[in-house]
Amino acid sequence: MLTIIIGVYSLYVLISIYTSIMQIGYVNLAKRKEAVLLSPSEFLKAGNYSVRKEKLAILNTFTDFLLFLGWIAFGIQFLEGEFYFLQDEAMKNIAIVMGFILINFFVALPFTYYEKFVLDQEFGFNKSTKAQWLKDTAISFVMTLLLGSLVVWGVYFILSSFELWWLWSFVFIFSIIILVNMLYPTFRAMFFDKLTPLQDENLDAEIKRLMDETGFVSSGVFVSDASKRDARLNAYFGGFGKAKRVVLFDTLLEKLSTRELLAVLGHELGHFAHGDVYKNIAMMGAILFAMFALFGNLPEHLYLELGLSPQPYVVMILFMLVMPVLGFIMMPIMGFVSRKYEYAADEMGSKLGGNGGEIELANALVKLVAENKSFPLSHPIYIFFHYTHPPVIERLKVLGMDIKGVDKSSLEGKCEANI
Repeated sequence: MLTIIIGVYSLYVLISIYTSIMQIGYVNLAKRKEAVLLSPSEFLKAGNYSVRKEKLAILNTFTDFLLFLGWIAFGIQFLEGEFYFLQDEAMKNIAIVMGFILINFFVALPFTYYEKFVLDQEFGFNKSTKAQWLKDTAISFVMTLLLGSLVVWGVYFILSSFELWWLWSFVFIFSIIILVNMLYPTFRAMFFDKLTPLQDENLDAEIKRLMDETGFVSSGVFVSDASKRDARLNAYFGGFGKAKRVVLFDTLLEKLSTRELLAVLGHELGHFAHGDVYKNIAMMGAILFAMFALFGNLPEHLYLELGLSPQPYVVMILFMLVMPVLGFIMMPIMGFVSRKYEYAADEMGSKLGGNGGEIELANALVKLVAENKSFPLSHPIYIFFHYTHPPVIERLKVLGMDIKGVDKSSLEGKCEANI
């Protein structure tokens, strides 16, 4: 059984690295051809950024693989030995699982730092100082330690108290996920971005008109000072029920016209009107349920092969180790469904924008591509595994924009060696 788990994880790593290699080769060929959507210089820059990101992703994936092997071979036993002195079982389980989480947290830090202060700095995204980054990292560390310990204690209690522990653990974790989504805007405002009510009264009235048309009840429209950390454009709806908030990044307000902004928000409201948020939650719940059901029925000899007993902390660590694999397996299904949702939301966004709404949404999408340096072309296998949104060119075509200079057939099948 252990051999099977290692084999499946190895296959996941190989497929993940293979898709990144194919994407790198594809982009390296595409960026030398006629520019699409972007100016030639920006097209080349976006291609270079995409390639650099994928190379970093390959290194990250390989590091995670080595870490996985280390945890399986000796890491869990090491943590057991480090906390052998704890007599209280609950404290021992919390200490071991949080030790696992925090070691992974610190291993990931160099990659986070490099992406922020080398890669994003070079391509003009990073606006944060190192002091700000250290503060954000320290806050994330403390929150991980405190909230993570509470969650681990909850799962430990369930594992120790119920025969159908996997079912009740699923209910507990799924409830936590929903709660986090509800409180996300509040937590972000408390510890990271400063949120202020939208001051533009005309824009605020237009946004509220769109919300009224779709039955979206919100506690308000807010602006985030995200530009102090990053130059990318973004917006999000957070929370549930009457606690929902519309949050606009200040960068979005600076770069998009009012009509373009309304078209983007109309797209997001389209997701709400179609119930996509709840559909995604249900789909995520089904996947999470399957994961817990699988782990609730693992054969006991697996733990013997690991040289461990089926203690709650072992179950939790194994679950977290294997979760990326199960998530990767489900990504193509989730991506396929999500891409269908995006087309429907685009249609509603263009309608809510009034006459010419499809043009405004198309213009907004092009600006988002340009400002976020999103390379507009991708290898089909990369889209299959990673894309939750349709390729922007396909979205623009559906919106009626004439896209010229795209000859994907000349790229496919020729990208393996261009790394």
